[in-house]
Amino acid sequence: MTAGPRGPLTGVRVVDLTQMLAGPFATALLADLGADVIKVESPSGDFIRDQGPFPEDDEVRAYGGYFQSVNRNKRGIVLDLATDAGRAALLRLVEDADLVIENFRSGVMERLRLSYETLREHNPRLVYGAIRGFGDARTGDSPMRDWPAYDITAQAMSGFMEITGAADGPPTKAGPGIGDTVPALFLVAGVLAALHRARETGEGEFVDVAMYDALLAMCERSVYQYSYTGIAPTRQGNAHSLLSPFDTLPTADGWVTIAAPTDAQWSRLATLIGRPDLVEDPRLRTASVRVRNGELVRTVLVEWTGARPLAEVVAVLGGKVPVGPVQNAEMIFGDPHVAARAMLVEVEQPGYARPVTIVGSPIKFAGLPAQAPRRAPLLGEHTREVLRAAGLDEPVPFAEGEIKSA
Repeated sequence: MTAGPRGPLTGVRVVDLTQMLAGPFATALLADLGADVIKVESPSGDFIRDQGPFPEDDEVRAYGGYFQSVNRNKRGIVLDLATDAGRAALLRLVEDADLVIENFRSGVMERLRLSYETLREHNPRLVYGAIRGFGDARTGDSPMRDWPAYDITAQAMSGFMEITGAADGPPTKAGPGIGDTVPALFLVAGVLAALHRARETGEGEFVDVAMYDALLAMCERSVYQYSYTGIAPTRQGNAHSLLSPFDTLPTADGWVTIAAPTDAQWSRLATLIGRPDLVEDPRLRTASVRVRNGELVRTVLVEWTGARPLAEVVAVLGGKVPVGPVQNAEMIFGDPHVAARAMLVEVEQPGYARPVTIVGSPIKFAGLPAQAPRRAPLLGEHTREVLRAAGLDEPVPFAEGEIKSA
C-alpha cells in the first residue's frame, strides 16, 4: 500500500504525530487531498486502534471502525520517540517534510526534545500544526494551557452546550465529536495557508488551534447577540431566535426539518400545505412578526406534518421550500444523494472477508477524478519502506506487512 497521485496535495509530505480524533481527522483530510501522510505511532499504537466497533468475525482485530475512519489513505510507521534512535529517525523524516501535525498536550514535544524550534533547525521551511485543548503559549498563553481536554470539554466551555438542547432541558452536547473535528478543519485551513507562504518565502510557521477557540468561533451568534443586546443566549430547542419557521417538526412516523423564513418562502409553504390564508394573517404576514409568534407558526405546521407520514411531507415540500427528513444511519445508506456524491466508500478491513464502509470526502474537484480510498495502515506496516526511502537502516519493530494490534 504505497502512496500514489491522488489529488491537489500530491507531493506534499506530512509527518503525522497525532492520536485519538482531532489530529487524525485533520491529517485524514490532508491525505484525502493527496498528501503523503506518514502516521508515526509508538510501539503500543494509537489508543483508538482498540476502540471498535469490529466486525463480528474479524479474525485479527488490527483496528476497529474508529481508527479506520480517521486514518484512511495514510502510511503507518512505528518509532519510539523516547529513544535516541527513534528521535533521530523522526528528525531525518522532518528534513524532507512539508508539514508536521500533532495534538499532544502542552509540553510533550518539548520533553521529547522535538519542539517546533528543534524541528525548525532541521527544516526552516517546515509548517508545524498543533491542536490542543487551550492552545499553545507561542500564540497566547492561556491560564488553562496545561489542562487536559476532550470534545465535551470544548463543547461545554465554548458556550455550545448552553445553546443546545430543549428550552426546559439540560445543556446538551452535539452527537458527533465537533469539539475535535471542528478544530481539525480550522487547523487544515491554517496549515495550508502557512504552506502557501512557506513555498513563496522559504519560511515555515507554527500554526496553533485551541479546541476551545474553535468551538467558540462556531458559536459566533452567541457573541454578537450578547454584545448587541446584553442578553446571553440559551437553549430554545430546534427553533431559531431570528428566523421562523426554522424548526424540527413531528410527522406521523418520524421527524422533519422545515425552514421557510423569508416572506416568499412562507407564502409558498402556506400554499403547499393548503393554507393560503396564513399569508394574510396579520400575526404571520412578515418575517419579523413570525419570529415573535413562533409558537403559532409551529402549531399550524404541526397540524399538517403530524397528520402525514414523513415520506409524504418530503414529497410535497421537497425542491420547493427547504425541507429535510431527520435521518438515521440506515436511512443515509439508502439516500440517493449520498450515493450520487460518493459519500459512502468501501475499504478493506484486515482479517475480514468483506469490505467495510466509511464516510467519503465531501471535497470534490470537477477536474480531478475521484480516487478509491485506501484502508488505514496496520501498526508499523510501512516502517521499513519509509525509513529506507529516507536513507535509514535502523532496525524496525515489526516485519513489513505483519499484522499487529495496538
